[in-house]
Amino acid sequence: MRPGRISKVVAAAAALALALSACTGTPPAPEESSAAPTAIEGGNVTVLEAAPFTSFNAASVTGQTATNTRIDAATHSGFTTVDSDLKIVKNEQFGTYEKVKDNPLTVKYTINDGVQWSDGAPVTADDLMLQWAALSGWYNDAVLDENFSITSGTAYFHAAGDHSGLAQTERPVISDDGKSLTLTYTTAYSDWETALGSTVSIPAHIVAVRAGLADAPALSSVLQSVQRGDPSKQAPPDPTLRKVADFWNTGFDSRSMPNPSLALSNGPYLVKGITADQELVLTRNADYAWGEMPKLDTLTVKYESDTDKQIAALQAGAADVISLSTTQISAARISALDALNDDGVQIQQGQGLGFDQVVLNFKGVLSPPELRQAFLHTVPRQEIIDEVAKPLIADADADADANAEVLNSFVFRPGQAPYRESSGSNGTKEFAPDLVETEGIEQAKELLDGAKPTVRILYNQDDPERVAQFQLIAASAAKAGFTVADAGKNSKEWVAALKAGAFDVALYGWISNPTGSVQLPQIFRTGAVSNFNNFSNTVVDQLTEQLALNPDDAKQNALKMQIDKLVVEAGYGLPLFQRTTLSAAGKHVAGVKYSPLDIGPWQSIAAWAYVK
Repeated sequence: MRPGRISKVVAAAAALALALSACTGTPPAPEESSAAPTAIEGGNVTVLEAAPFTSFNAASVTGQTATNTRIDAATHSGFTTVDSDLKIVKNEQFGTYEKVKDNPLTVKYTINDGVQWSDGAPVTADDLMLQWAALSGWYNDAVLDENFSITSGTAYFHAAGDHSGLAQTERPVISDDGKSLTLTYTTAYSDWETALGSTVSIPAHIVAVRAGLADAPALSSVLQSVQRGDPSKQAPPDPTLRKVADFWNTGFDSRSMPNPSLALSNGPYLVKGITADQELVLTRNADYAWGEMPKLDTLTVKYESDTDKQIAALQAGAADVISLSTTQISAARISALDALNDDGVQIQQGQGLGFDQVVLNFKGVLSPPELRQAFLHTVPRQEIIDEVAKPLIADADADADANAEVLNSFVFRPGQAPYRESSGSNGTKEFAPDLVETEGIEQAKELLDGAKPTVRILYNQDDPERVAQFQLIAASAAKAGFTVADAGKNSKEWVAALKAGAFDVALYGWISNPTGSVQLPQIFRTGAVSNFNNFSNTVVDQLTEQLALNPDDAKQNALKMQIDKLVVEAGYGLPLFQRTTLSAAGKHVAGVKYSPLDIGPWQSIAAWAYVK
């Protein structure tokens, strides 16, 4: 399980996450005399999501949820997508972007003729200008305290994502024809291809009218006139920009069908209707022609938080597609889905880039490095693989041993090319999982030298895998002389305890970004928003700064390998294993594919087809 996306008012940790896997194979063709299921154009597919839809702005603090993000992906499009190999794929049917200059880094975005919102208004550079304003934090002059609460000044747009890249740009320039926007960075930025986001989701002409402006160009004029925010020279909030930002922040939040102008689409589907907390209906966007064309006429999205009821609905034919979060996956549920194979249910399963870890607090009882090293020598990672990871990765008919292995890097996953080299040189070999009982415990005893420190272990008590990890770690640490205090909290309390530093050892996970390097500074930099364990290393700080300046993949990987090694050597903790991901599709739908992205099977939505 990961902490929820932990946001601050001005900038938030990108949390997010993803993996490489394969899809379930296509069933063999039936004999000539058999009646074969036939995929057809049109029809309806029913999807179950765990939580209701609540906002048409999935980029805002209040709107960024799994369900909202998936609906956003189905109803909006943009310059890029990310494929299952975690590669950036350009959508040149929507528009183009190009790096026109390296020094200073200058990027030009151009939207194609014919790309439009579902009310007929064209998608223009004004929409990009608003997106830049919301995601950059450029106008903010707020001063934040250690908990990221505003103490003075103004934070206009409350975007639930990192803005460190776009914050390094000059004010954008819109072309005379309104189709292009040019961004100039004040410093090089490695993740420039994804900084502006993957979809264009908020219509500037609607925000303009709701803020009392004439149209989208008038809104861009406001954004071009308000001065850049400076916390050292705070100014009274601009009243017009305040109205614009307030509407962007919450004006698109709705649990029922709003005014149609707030539900505009520029993607393959559009929202036709919403019954609050019950269902949402998507219908094909008849005007969409700037991306892969969808096959279904409609999709009905219903809500069910109980995973076992989701599986039962799939079995009964009341649902066609379900997607389980990593914390909902268990060996019993995998077996239950596998048992439905004869009913035509297909499973899309594989390891993700989300991973579990043991993290040590650098303040408190484990502040001495020798005590951190001692504790890490007791972590029974092989037992955790055998008793926790393997049942989550394969069903009874699969070879779990071939897929479940100890993770040996904080920075790379096994599906990434640098993993083997980094895991072989970063120091994790010092904590060989198969030697804990024979050598690890003895090394820990030597380092403790008779001391019996008490350590508080924090974890989510409502996650059975976390409970199992805690029990295995506590028992092993006790053999070396540690006294373990159970500091576990329920699912509503444990993240707050993590953020407050109420632990010596914490068990939690991250879901890595699919592309780029922006997440590493947020976790490992001194005082960063997701640095929960008071880790501080001046060399790591310098390396994370260099990451943002190096667009070259080879140089980025070299920097990441150095960070990986320094983090392990400092006794930051230990990675444990990758979490698996799981979705399933019933017999009346085809084209549902496994995806490593946080939108899960929705990544393949254009290929979904109704099967008679």
